[in-house]
Amino acid sequence: MTRDAATATVQPVWPAKLALYLGTGLAVWGGWGGLVPPARAADPAPTPPAAVVAAGKTDGSIEAVAAKSKPAIVVITFQGRDGQRLGLGSGFIISPDGLVATNLHVIGEGRPISVQLADGRTFEPTVVEGYDRKFDLALLRIDAKDLPTVSLGDEKTLKQGQSVVALGNPLGLKHSLFSGLVSGNREIEGREMIQVSMPIEQGNSGGPLLDLEGRVQGIITMKSLVTANLGFAIPVSDLKRLVDKPNPTPMARWLTIGQIDPKEWKSLGGGKWRQRAGRLLVEGSGEGFGGRCLLVSRQDPPAGVYEVSVQVKLQPESGAAGLVFCSDDGDRHYGFYPSAGRLRLSRFEGPDVYSWNVLAEVASEAYRPGDWNTLRVRFEAGDLQCYVNDVLAIRSNDAGLKSGRVGLAKFRDTQAEFKHFRSGPEAPRPAAPEGLDTRLEEVLAGLDPNVPFSPATPGRLLGDGDPAIVGLRARARALERRAEQMRKLATEVHEAGIRDRLKSLASKPEAEIDLVEAALLIARLDNEDVDIAAYRAEVDRMGRELATRVEGKTLSATDRLALLRTYLFEEEGFHGSRGEYYHRSNSYLNEVLDDREGIPITLAVLFIELGRRLELPLEGVGFPGHFLVRHAPADGEAVYFDVFEGGKTLSPIDLQGLAVENAGRAMQPADTAPIGKTAILARMLSNLLNLARRDEDGTAMLRYVEAILVLDASRGEERFIRAVLYYQNGRRGEALAEAQWLMDNKPEGVDLNRVERFLEVLERGG
Repeated sequence: MTRDAATATVQPVWPAKLALYLGTGLAVWGGWGGLVPPARAADPAPTPPAAVVAAGKTDGSIEAVAAKSKPAIVVITFQGRDGQRLGLGSGFIISPDGLVATNLHVIGEGRPISVQLADGRTFEPTVVEGYDRKFDLALLRIDAKDLPTVSLGDEKTLKQGQSVVALGNPLGLKHSLFSGLVSGNREIEGREMIQVSMPIEQGNSGGPLLDLEGRVQGIITMKSLVTANLGFAIPVSDLKRLVDKPNPTPMARWLTIGQIDPKEWKSLGGGKWRQRAGRLLVEGSGEGFGGRCLLVSRQDPPAGVYEVSVQVKLQPESGAAGLVFCSDDGDRHYGFYPSAGRLRLSRFEGPDVYSWNVLAEVASEAYRPGDWNTLRVRFEAGDLQCYVNDVLAIRSNDAGLKSGRVGLAKFRDTQAEFKHFRSGPEAPRPAAPEGLDTRLEEVLAGLDPNVPFSPATPGRLLGDGDPAIVGLRARARALERRAEQMRKLATEVHEAGIRDRLKSLASKPEAEIDLVEAALLIARLDNEDVDIAAYRAEVDRMGRELATRVEGKTLSATDRLALLRTYLFEEEGFHGSRGEYYHRSNSYLNEVLDDREGIPITLAVLFIELGRRLELPLEGVGFPGHFLVRHAPADGEAVYFDVFEGGKTLSPIDLQGLAVENAGRAMQPADTAPIGKTAILARMLSNLLNLARRDEDGTAMLRYVEAILVLDASRGEERFIRAVLYYQNGRRGEALAEAQWLMDNKPEGVDLNRVERFLEVLERGG
């Protein structure tokens, strides 16, 4: 194992818009957690119609499954409003008279659908035979007879590790086959799912998951964000229930479900706009730059002074969606919208980012993340007043646009809901009952958090209706924000204390820096429960045990080194981590001591410190990709050790090979030079920084960067990362100061052009 996270160049996780300026992408990574739950209880699954269950078996080979099943696999597409193909997925025939199973999301609710058979024939469904929104399932009926089918199995017979096959149309590659294993069962968003280890791509959705007898055990529905080789399938028993109790919808009716009324709205720039129960819903990325798409009201554009308002809820909050006004039915308009938890007013002059002008961006305590928020704009040319929940958030004297239509917009891959869209001389605002604030305070003053309130308490506010509910929830959010602020302050006090102790240690002469204490402080940075004194005592105990073995003996350095290696790696069982190399635990010295495994640098810290107890002058070597330890005797050649491999001695040929393997080049003199203890600590923190970057954990990234810069404030790349992280956290002034420091000091290894572009973004409020 010759990996070291510290060798990877740290690339900051950029805010989405900032990435456009700096030419850096924003990676997305997520994961499913938890243990494999037990298989669900055997429900009495309904028996499907006889025609659905086809007879016949295979010889158990993947080739036979493919040959038997491929004729029953179909390609399903649905169209957008312009008649162009908007989506593609898979399906499979389960009845000879034309019954096709797939995912609901594959058929695009309310859109024209096309089903292409394996023999090339294409049909438009006559009926959506059944659909289930919770389980993401749909049944289509096409007008065809004597079709090849696949049989439905019983997923309860599946065993963990069993071989399975998926057929579908990934990325438009029709009738492709994938094989893999059943990994287990998972509950995801309240649904039981079959987890499979195989590559799942866009277009696989709706295809069958087959056992090696060719029976359908599940319906492929989603790709894991953890890895490219992990996917999920809906159990076939859910499909059987839908087959048994369908809810047919003729296509003429299906095509009107959720459609936006074209007499009231005009859709611009793509996206999928729907309406349901008085709400407007949007999802999917728009065709415009940044995923922008608009829904503009067809009412006559308001004239003079007017107000426009809407209630909006985002999913996720990292997205952006809200109001547009002064729209020319094209790329020119104003926008007022929440974006990543902040409120933004922008003037859009064209199709790309260079024609977008962010007039203001602010944080507002009145904004309620994850909840409905009322946005309102009062427009008068040269005076734009933007409110959130009736609190003024932004006021601008911009007069770039004078008139135009009003409507809605969304950006990126945001899913958003809107309700109560209004425009006119003055948007309606419900008035709170007189004296409500006083009544709320009186009720709240009588509450004891340790005692349930009286059943009569709600009655005191019944006469105030919805405003009382809104007021109570607003006060609850304020208390939650205050509690969160106090928790955050406690965390920052803890982290500042750790940084102060690291700074104090690093300021000592090199020989006096206690690597064990410093490494344990790094672990405590992430875990307040780390008992530094107890773990130092453990290392001291090991040191005393070694010291007693050399007491009264005259041993050469070679003999003492052999003793140290035998003790640490053979007797105590310390070893390099192979199964979970990139786990953060390997960077925490306390967990390395507990588990007896680690990565090269943490094992090196222990090796060096125990060597000191044996009066062995050992030094750390920041070799590319693989931290080493060296012993440099006063009268001989330096000797290099690979502590990850049990303290193996490395020859010059070994070192050359290691350089080629890790750096892709010949070894250079600097590769084997020793580094100081402060540099060792900075490299440990850099490893953690890279792991946090991998996980897109911006909070942890900032924690590690701050600690690195306490050790060495001149590190330019880390200062640039800190500047970007400050920006992401709304600390614009600090971000500006960091960027200006970089331009003034020009540290080595920093791309000043990138810093200059970042400064431009900060200075114009982007």
